[in-house]
Amino acid sequence: MSQLRVLYPKVIDTLEEILQQYDLEMERAHLCAKLFAKASLDGVASHGLNRFPSFIKLIQQGYIDVEATPERILNIGNFERWDGNLGPGNLNAHFCMNQAIKLAKKHGMGCVALRNTNHWMRGGNYGWQAVEEGCIGLCFTNTKPNMPAWGSDESRLGNNPVVIAIPREKGPVVLDMAMTQFSYGKMQSYNRQDKDLPFEGGFDDKGRLTRHPRQILNSELPLPIGLWKGAGLSLMMDIVASTLSDGRATHQIGKQEEEYAISQFFFCMYPPKLDVFMANVDDIIQDLKNSSIMRGQEVRYPGEGTLNRRRQNLAQGVPVDEEIWQEIIDL
Repeated sequence: MSQLRVLYPKVIDTLEEILQQYDLEMERAHLCAKLFAKASLDGVASHGLNRFPSFIKLIQQGYIDVEATPERILNIGNFERWDGNLGPGNLNAHFCMNQAIKLAKKHGMGCVALRNTNHWMRGGNYGWQAVEEGCIGLCFTNTKPNMPAWGSDESRLGNNPVVIAIPREKGPVVLDMAMTQFSYGKMQSYNRQDKDLPFEGGFDDKGRLTRHPRQILNSELPLPIGLWKGAGLSLMMDIVASTLSDGRATHQIGKQEEEYAISQFFFCMYPPKLDVFMANVDDIIQDLKNSSIMRGQEVRYPGEGTLNRRRQNLAQGVPVDEEIWQEIIDL
């Protein structure tokens, strides 16, 4: 599949215009469009522009209420519980991370649990949101059942993404990862390009490990990161997110006709308020970068290449698959 480059402001304007046609108020349409565009700007098209057509489809089907905004259900000091009212997932997540940031700057730490929301698209956006405000950020979400427990041949766990973000003057450290070796969005990208995965990413319908993304997408049996460890971590995040938000757990989401009304968790710490200095982060990163290197490999910290990709794509245009861009234009 061939790619083209579209200037970042044009991407935002194009998405914003489409969203306004679906009755998103102008300011909210702009932020929603920017969150999609920023994901692709930073090199994460699998959870950026590639997802925009399916986002519009969910609006058309009534699973996303474009007029809905979050409603606070509970406020206890530095902890808040919010109901997303099935509004746009990326707007709800951006709002709740902002609430966690506000709480952290007031109390030193802030925790927000969110229920009844939709897919947040690129989780890394909210990690960057935290570090740009000088906060350490942690957030995760549950999903529909789309990953097997270790030893099982059916998906009962969610591929629950987690984001951990550390502010740093020389470049923030931002980990954004799914609970499977490859996210569904990444496997879909490989599948569109008719490429095999670089490592085994899951099981086919006969229980054999495979690198072929289509076989894994069809079986819905992706390989948990760390095997049984990733499966265990997925379970724990589902419990925390659904319990603190008083929302739906993965097994409940799986009984629905579509993935919606999911639960999320946002946590921030503000180092200045906690009398914490982040200078030792540079020493930790430098020690990592001093590692000896295997032939043909490199050692990078999470998020290391993001700022360079962002600068390059701002100058040259956001890379987007031609078919995806045409599909967006035709919406």
